[in-house]
Amino acid sequence: WHKRRKTGGKKKPLRKKRKYELGRPAANTKLAPKRVHVVRCRGGNKKFRALRLDHGNFSWGSEAVSRKTRIIDVVYNASNNELVRTKTLVKNCIVMIDGAPFRQWYEQHYAMQLGKRRQTDTEDASTEPPTATHKSALTEKKYEERKKFAKVEKSLEEQF
Repeated sequence: WHKRRKTGGKKKPLRKKRKYELGRPAANTKLAPKRVHVVRCRGGNKKFRALRLDHGNFSWGSEAVSRKTRIIDVVYNASNNELVRTKTLVKNCIVMIDGAPFRQWYEQHYAMQLGKRRQTDTEDASTEPPTATHKSALTEKKYEERKKFAKVEKSLEEQF
């Protein structure tokens, strides 16, 4: 239909529009309390169209751990600055997240502090995190082995 005949004349449409040819408008997911609409699809299947979201499942690649955490803000989008201003969540946008679940995992997994919470002068430097209790020799050995690989990049540590 969009192509013309050799003579330059228009072609007639072959048929009407079909249901299976339909396209739907983009969701344009915003950063706000969760609102998801259910869309009925072909075969009675369902798609879940997220109109607003404030949580997501994020991965810490170098540590190979994923946690559900709160999305704080949309920081950068390579395709369009308006998507940053309107806080629109799309694939490949850079978001700021709450790091607490990852910090809790790190402190539980390595049994050492992470981030800005430094020890004051009054406290003893050898004190363990508040979650530390009496551990068996085998558990202590396990944590000592893990601490060899517990180094985090300085720039990343400042963000916690």
